[in-house]
Order: sequence, then C-alpha cells, then structure tokens
Amino acid sequence: MTQVGPGAEMPSANDASLQTWQASWDSAWSALGASAPPPVLAELLQSYSEPQRHYHTLQHLGEAMGLLQPALGLAAHPGEVALALWFHDAVYETQAKDNEARSADWAVAVVRGQGLPAEVAGRVHGLIMATCHAAQPSGIDAQLLVDADLGILAADPLRFSEYELQVRAEYEWVPLPLYRAKRREVLLGFMQREAIYCTDWFRQRLEVRARRNLAQALGL
Repeated sequence: MTQVGPGAEMPSANDASLQTWQASWDSAWSALGASAPPPVLAELLQSYSEPQRHYHTLQHLGEAMGLLQPALGLAAHPGEVALALWFHDAVYETQAKDNEARSADWAVAVVRGQGLPAEVAGRVHGLIMATCHAAQPSGIDAQLLVDADLGILAADPLRFSEYELQVRAEYEWVPLPLYRAKRREVLLGFMQREAIYCTDWFRQRLEVRARRNLAQALGL
C-alpha cells in the first residue's frame, strides 16, 4: 500500500489487487501468531462489494489500509488493529443501527475460531466498536484505527467530492432536505473538535487538509 507523508495523496483503491488483499490479510493474521482462514477473506471481499454500498466499499478499505499501514508500528497490538480494520465495515446496511456490533461479532467468531484467546477477541471487538465514532477513542490502538477510518476527510478535493456523493447514494432513501441537515450536523461535529485526529501521526499529516475540506463542504 502507498505510504502517506505530509502533502501526500490518498492511496487509490486501484492499488489493491487481489494479491494485495491476500498479503494484507495474511500479514494481519501472521502478526497475531495464527493462520489466516482462507474462506473468510473471500466472504469479506464479497461483503465490501455488496450493491447497497457506495462509500463503505473496497475502495474505502484500501484507502484506510494505505493510511494505517505506515503507522502500525505505533500500535500496542498491530495485528489486532489490522484485523479490526478488515472487519470494521464487514456488515453494512444503510438503515441498520447495529452494523458495527454485527461486524464486531463476526470478527470475534473468526478470531476465536482460529484458536486465539478471548482477550484478543475482546480487544478486536472493542476496536471495531470504536469506529462508531460515538466518542473519542481511548488507547493508541483504537485511536490509530479511528484516525485511519476518518482519513477520507483529508482526501484531495476531487476524492472528497466523490466521497460526499457516495455517502448520499447510501442514504438515498432519506429525503434530501433532512439528509442535508443531518449531514451538516455530522461534518460540523468533526469541524468543531479541538482536533479531528487523535494521534500526532495523523494530525501532522491530515488535520489541515481535513479542515480545509470540511470548511469547503460547510461553506465556511
């Protein structure tokens, strides 16, 4: 995956060939000291390709992986963070309120099925739940995962515009005036944070660009 430094571009989903997905999947399991379950990779790739998805797709997964990879050395449990990223949007139904919980449950079942301890499964579950973005994450592992998940906010202007259209497409069932009001609330919530990104690593690389994109989207 493309490494990201100050002023660098967001990684492209085109970087992620099947071989790249396989390598990333195997690497996460290797870091956990366990063998990768081959059928689950195919199931995840299929899930991220479901027709109701427009943003929460393999494109998003590949971009987030490209952002997370060079920062994994900062993690307390790198394999757990990498695996949590794989599963964080594994279940995605636009009208459901339990996507993260169901994704986390799936991850736990797979982790336990590979013979890893309950403590590992519990930490992976907690990491995935942190991507609800309901509160500021605590602990370096959750912070890195959430920062990578929010990396799209710092995309180049064309990609950010595409992202906004993709999110709208996932919520096409919401009347446009209501959608615009709710979407503004979400973006303003990020803009009003003291810092959008939790870690110095991501703040130094993405904070300024993210705020520029949000200001443009909000008309500020």
